[in-house]
Amino acid sequence: ASSHRRSPSSSFLGSSRIVAPSGSSSSGSSSALCMKTIAVIGASGLTASECAYQALKDGDTVVGLTRNPSNVKIPAGSGGSDAGKPLEDPNLTVIGGDVTNPADVAKVFEAGDIDGVVVALGGKTSDVGDTMLTDGTENVIAAMKEKGIQRLAVVTSIGAGDSKDQAPFFFKILMMTAMKKIFNDKNNQEAAVAKSGLEYCIVRPRGLTVDAPTGVVNVIEGEAGSITRA
Repeated sequence: ASSHRRSPSSSFLGSSRIVAPSGSSSSGSSSALCMKTIAVIGASGLTASECAYQALKDGDTVVGLTRNPSNVKIPAGSGGSDAGKPLEDPNLTVIGGDVTNPADVAKVFEAGDIDGVVVALGGKTSDVGDTMLTDGTENVIAAMKEKGIQRLAVVTSIGAGDSKDQAPFFFKILMMTAMKKIFNDKNNQEAAVAKSGLEYCIVRPRGLTVDAPTGVVNVIEGEAGSITRA
């Protein structure tokens, strides 16, 4: 995978207080435990569900946004024998909505004091439109700025932005033909993030699988390899 980062010292970790979902009471300071409230945009997706599931297992609170709340499942990679069951947790709030609708995005940031945001959107352009990634991410950025939230991680793809040379030859052909629209959207999405002024990390994976996590990540030069979502 390739990544592009602004403010490399930033992390979702750090001292903070636990903030319970809207409608329940805060449980006080968590400076020692470093628990956070993380928004996951696109929460029913294969990668986003890993983000949500692993954050919950780490003791964080998660607020997810998805068009299909009933599709938020325990992921195959990390979920083991529970994979495919509904993802339910007292620290999880799932909001049904469309990321291209600013009012729906605003609901995420009204559900709790968000510390950081993960955007892991997907879908075919024929289903979600030619500009969903860019429009949705711009809505998220606007909502973050309104609330004073700085930390943003965005999952795009190898081949996006300045990572074209890391894509395999056959994938480059797809990028210029069948996947041209989606890569135009990914490039514009990355540009919106880069000019946002936020503390961001763009992650560009290739060959995502639903296998169990290996605990091993190889950082390489040149053509990117596959990686498990977990």
